[in-house]
Amino acid sequence: MQARISNPADVIPEAMQPVLDLLKAARTGGVPSATLELVHLRASQINGCSYCVVAGTQSARKAGETEERLAAVAAWRETPYFTDAERAALALTEAATRLADRSDPVPDDVWNAAAEHYDEKQLASLTLMIGVTNMFNRFNATTRQIAGAGW
Repeated sequence: MQARISNPADVIPEAMQPVLDLLKAARTGGVPSATLELVHLRASQINGCSYCVVAGTQSARKAGETEERLAAVAAWRETPYFTDAERAALALTEAATRLADRSDPVPDDVWNAAAEHYDEKQLASLTLMIGVTNMFNRFNATTRQIAGAGW
């Protein structure tokens, strides 16, 4: 496998700092780092971004995630490894990543379940993380960035 172009952040480096600033801001909203790592990994799995799946898995391991939980993220509904708050964040991630899959992209029941566990600032943090992850996924999948390359 070969990348179509260099990483877009390398081609236009001025674009990367604002994106990294958004990512940094998402981490200041009071959502546990482990939850944000799970959100990043799940969105990346849905989008088929191998670069971000590998990077996200490595980052989650560094943050203390267990192999059982990492292996189960793709099937989180059928596993006992996640808290109710994490499940709500993962459901929100799936809905916000698959916007075109239904006429009501993020149904009230999904949003309300997340709002039961997260306050407004935390919901903003989750939404930012989901959005930034989806943006990274689109950059990397479109240009076929190689998983594990450049680290």
